[in-house]
Amino acid sequence: MEQNIPVVILCGGMGTRLREETEYKPKPMVEIGGKPVLWHIMKIHAHYGFRRFILCLGYKGSVIKDYFLNYEAMSNDFTLQLGQENSLIYHSNHTEQDFDVTLVDTGLKTMTGGRVKRIERFIDTDTFMVTYGDGLANVDIGALVAFHCDHGKTATLTATRPPSRYGILELTTEDRVERFREKVQTERINGGFLVFNRRVFDYLDSDCVLEREPMERLAADGQLMAFRHEGFWIGMDTFREYEMLNQMWDAGNAAWKIW
Repeated sequence: MEQNIPVVILCGGMGTRLREETEYKPKPMVEIGGKPVLWHIMKIHAHYGFRRFILCLGYKGSVIKDYFLNYEAMSNDFTLQLGQENSLIYHSNHTEQDFDVTLVDTGLKTMTGGRVKRIERFIDTDTFMVTYGDGLANVDIGALVAFHCDHGKTATLTATRPPSRYGILELTTEDRVERFREKVQTERINGGFLVFNRRVFDYLDSDCVLEREPMERLAADGQLMAFRHEGFWIGMDTFREYEMLNQMWDAGNAAWKIW
């Protein structure tokens, strides 16, 4: 399998439903276990050998730029010699040594499809991946890409069954609560973790919503396939989910931590 396939991560949204954390930073920089959720997403892909990343920046994109510009210094011990002949020596190697990260300003209010369209010039392979900057899962990325390459269509989405945010009440005819079920799974949804052939750019324009007309047209043309994922998946949309993910990490039950 071609490990050079780039992973495009949509990092430009404002994260309004997580305002407690996103007032001063973009949602992909909200921390789980002391690391940005963006870092977790990159580690998931890197586990399968995919280490080329293209980040579509928008809201507070400078925070993400600063994070990567200072990554070496913040991730290593180092010795710094000051003066005219200054030098910097790092004393340890972090595990992200060979990550290749391209950061692209795709506009403050650009829609998801428009963001992907605006990084077209950086895609130099027939196949590339797209995912969201807030979704965590234990998806088998290698199997996902193999599935996409085998069927030969333009697009593949990952179909997952997320847990409902609400408990389900089962009532008797007398309005007595007979049963309360907390973790009910809904119908399948698009969980992100998308794989595209570059033909997908013909379906995109500079400000379209990826999940609407482009996906609808791909489906109508018979060019959209679904990779079924039965494992863990969550989109970090609310403060409750942010707290839950941190609790999972602290307890050692982070199902998405496959590295």
